[in-house]
Amino acid sequence: MTNQSGSVGHLTEGLSRRRTIIVVFGTMLALLLAALDQTIVGTAMPRIVADLNGLSYYAWVITAYLVASTVMVPVAGKLGDLFGRKPFLLTGMVGFVVASALCGLSQNMTELIIFRSLQGIFGGVLFATVFAVIGDLFPPQQRARVGGLFGAVFGLSSVLGPTAGGYITDNLGWRWVFYVNLPIGIVAVLIVAATLPFVRSRASVRDIDFPGAAALVAGLIPLMIALSITRDHAWTSPEVLGLLIGSAVMLVHFFVLEQRTDNPIVPFDLFKHATFSVSMLTSFLTGFAMFGAIIFVPLIYQGVLGASATNSGQLLTPMMLGLVGASVLIGQVMARIRLYRFLGTAGIALMLLGMWWLSQVTTSTSTLEVVRDIVIVGAGLGATFPLYLQAVQNALPRQFLGVATSQIQFWRQIGGTIGTAVLGSVLASRLAVSVQAQVAGLHLPPQASRLIPSGVSNPQAVFNPGAIAARRVAATAAGGPQGAALFDQVLHALRAGLAGTLHDIFLYSGAVLVLALVASVFLREVPLRAPAARAQDEAAA
Repeated sequence: MTNQSGSVGHLTEGLSRRRTIIVVFGTMLALLLAALDQTIVGTAMPRIVADLNGLSYYAWVITAYLVASTVMVPVAGKLGDLFGRKPFLLTGMVGFVVASALCGLSQNMTELIIFRSLQGIFGGVLFATVFAVIGDLFPPQQRARVGGLFGAVFGLSSVLGPTAGGYITDNLGWRWVFYVNLPIGIVAVLIVAATLPFVRSRASVRDIDFPGAAALVAGLIPLMIALSITRDHAWTSPEVLGLLIGSAVMLVHFFVLEQRTDNPIVPFDLFKHATFSVSMLTSFLTGFAMFGAIIFVPLIYQGVLGASATNSGQLLTPMMLGLVGASVLIGQVMARIRLYRFLGTAGIALMLLGMWWLSQVTTSTSTLEVVRDIVIVGAGLGATFPLYLQAVQNALPRQFLGVATSQIQFWRQIGGTIGTAVLGSVLASRLAVSVQAQVAGLHLPPQASRLIPSGVSNPQAVFNPGAIAARRVAATAAGGPQGAALFDQVLHALRAGLAGTLHDIFLYSGAVLVLALVASVFLREVPLRAPAARAQDEAAA
């Protein structure tokens, strides 16, 4: 089989059914390897920070991985188109396993950040390559069905990750959060190496767009860092503005370079294709809203409804189950109906409905109502995962398979990063004002001001169960039953203030989804048929 300037046939044409199943299983393990790591490590971070004495570097462990993986996705997608998927899938898995082992061996936070960056690079290679392998393995009629299963693996990792991370950290130690990748990765490497066919390539090193890759990396790194530090820096601070300006200059330079090369990393002419451009836009916008839901729903449980941190993590599970179920279902349905673009529109509409209901949550809302809302959000999101990926893979020539696939992942990650930064800024700027307005409405006596915790812009500090219990004890000791009742009034006002702020956040997410809903209508459907059959239809038309 050949690659570069078009591939001949699909990889499954020469494979038995048994070998095809084994290949798919190994590729799914590769995806599970990268996806599980994104959720499992976060649970162990408090223990890691305590052990390595690195509280001031806490955020950089997460940021390093995010920056490296996002930057690598578009580059790896293009390289896979040039040289075939198998070398990069194997390189991504082996590198990820080695980097995981190094993370587990880290003796200080500096080492951990460096090794997490390395892990992120190979994680980006995996994310860019795994979904493109589906396009290599299967003809269009089958891609949607298998793609739905891969989307389910991604969602399932979000369910298993926090629970597995907590169990491993408590029983084996935080280092095993990284070591657990070794057996999964080794099995995946052996399966893929033995069963995935290799596509011969006519490309050479001269075909790699090194100047474009360098300019893209130089533009994305400051952008991702700038968005990440908005948690503790104002958008107008010199640090953020300087990084954003530097990023803009390099990305403009990248755009100019891409117009002058024969093998651009990002062929910008693809954005003239309606299916491609609409899919990128909807992926960006739904990514923005998706991270809004995942990050801020726990604040509803913990801050507004008063659930424990453990329970709030478990209550996110229904959202991911909705995502998994919808992803599998849409993958099956998409191949059977003609106007499949409306499946994406319906999915985004579901997300919008769920966001609207989440914006209406108050201190009197029941936990079951919130569970209903996040199931709807998850189902809507799950509907978009396989749909836009398969639409793009089917609409473009096969020489752009890796580019198209990696761009979907890239724009979803960029949307999520920007969404986290923007919505996090809204929370930080409005929470204190909202809480103060609620407390002022109580008309408390002056001596009650000591019951209001300082730093109310940080909801995790305000609604920490240990801090709440200690303040209630102090209020009871100082004022008896009346002091306890006064404290409960203040606590209710704090919760109501957070609910009001989250109301705005979910409304903003909903407004972004309205844009995605409008964009989804303009998706141009391409029949899920083999390229040769499509060409015959177009010639006949």
